[in-house]
Amino acid sequence: MAKGTIFINQDRCKGCTLCTTVCPKDLIEMDQETLNALGYHPALLVDPSDDCTGCTLCAVICPDVCITVYREARMRATA
Repeated sequence: MAKGTIFINQDRCKGCTLCTTVCPKDLIEMDQETLNALGYHPALLVDPSDDCTGCTLCAVICPDVCITVYREARMRATA
């Protein structure tokens, strides 16, 4: 299975929650304890077991382009 992670630019996040609705592993939550410079509760990656696959669904749906996805490079099989 692919491994990945995301970076959320919390200063740009407007708290729309769209990313939380599309994550197939339910790894994104809204940070209810923090407000960003815009006054919104930003999204937060909660992935203690490194379950993120880097599927990019969260980044694609984000209207403010706040999410960057990082994926591990796959090893190519040599013939």
